[in-house]
Amino acid sequence: MTAPRAGRPATTRWRLAGIGLLAAGVAAALYVAGRLVQPDYTFSLFGADPFPAKSLLATIALALAGAQVLLALWMYRQLPLPGPPRRVPLAHRLTGAAAFAVTVPVAVHCLIAYGVQLSSARVAIHSAAGCFFYGAFAAKVLAVHSRRLPGWVLPLAGGTLAVVVGVLWYTSALWYYNGYQLPHL
Repeated sequence: MTAPRAGRPATTRWRLAGIGLLAAGVAAALYVAGRLVQPDYTFSLFGADPFPAKSLLATIALALAGAQVLLALWMYRQLPLPGPPRRVPLAHRLTGAAAFAVTVPVAVHCLIAYGVQLSSARVAIHSAAGCFFYGAFAAKVLAVHSRRLPGWVLPLAGGTLAVVVGVLWYTSALWYYNGYQLPHL
């Protein structure tokens, strides 16, 4: 009876390694593409001044990421609320899809107009976090669809995404809303 279970930890490690490698590959590919691209500062999906629209979309993504965290906590009964209605998992999926969707035009603009730059700490952190976001998103999608992973994987993947959205918002939208400077903590 123990023979079939003997292979499970190794299989789980391989699944986790595969998900991690894919996530790292997506992030690395975006980083390399961003470093190779010749920035076109005249490119804009958002008109002459892209910062207001990009900041608004980033703020929407942050709000949706917050909703994602709350819905996930409710789904997994980690909030002091009654069990979630059946529509909560659907709402979680829809807010996740919407959060991802609002990041795409911002990312396309950033990649084409600026590429990945390392000119200052804020810009370097923002560039790296942007690349990491899409790798972490790929990892979360794979983790959601794999039923054979430890229970801590999905909350870690989702929490990581929420934190990265917060970092991206802090280094971009908040920077813009605060007069092109980061607030002192």
